[in-house]
Order: sequence, then structure tokens, then C-alpha cells
Amino acid sequence: MAKFSFRLVMPERELLATEADMVVVPGSEGDFGVMHGHAPLISTVRPGVLEVFQGSKVEQRFLVVGGFAEVTPERCTVLADEAMPFETVTAEQLAERQRAAERDLVDAATDAEKAAAQKNLSVAKDLQRAQAYYAGR
Repeated sequence: MAKFSFRLVMPERELLATEADMVVVPGSEGDFGVMHGHAPLISTVRPGVLEVFQGSKVEQRFLVVGGFAEVTPERCTVLADEAMPFETVTAEQLAERQRAAERDLVDAATDAEKAAAQKNLSVAKDLQRAQAYYAGR
């Protein structure tokens, strides 16, 4: 199996740069797998779990909040708004993130604040669902 270059980058730092056999990205239209020779594409990334495969085994998982993925036949780069290694995030941390978003929604005074709080609440719920699904895998 031919490897390709994969990078996971956040605004403040690069989280991962490796050669991978496959990466599964949580795209806005659904999860998609990237392997060497993939057709070029650009996609938005939704909150979920990104998986990095070596051979047929998942070597690393990351919770991602959103961003963009750029794919060419030789590489895949995910520019994530926020990403964290899956094993470092607990269900309690995600529950607290949801509670904070709910408080922000209650405290929101303007339409812009309400929209931002609603988006943060939606992201928190999506991350909790993803974490619960992948925790047992």
C-alpha cells in the first residue's frame, strides 16, 4: 500500500505530520477516506473524529471541531479550527463544554452572541456523540 503525506494543522501549531496509508476525515457531507492517488478535492470539516491508519489499523484519532481539508494525489492537509488527540479528551470535559455553551446561550444579549452560543452548543453536542461512539472502539 502506497503512503501519502498527511498534516493536521491548527492556527497556532502543527499537531501531526506523518506518512499514512489512509486518513478518514469527518467532512461536512459525510466521512471520507483519503489514500495515495485520491482525486483532488477541498472540503469543509465538521465536528467529529479524524482517524489516521497505518496498514489496516487505526494508529491515531483526533477530535476535530471544524476547518478545511485539502486533498491531492500525494497529500492531505487538514486545517482544523480546533483539534485534540482523542485519548486526551474525557466525556466529563465535553459535558462541561456543553454546560458552558448552555450558560453562554442563556447569558447572550445580542443576536450575534446567541448565534455564536448556539453554534458552540451544537459543536459540543456533536463532539460528545463522536466521543461516545468511538470510545468503545
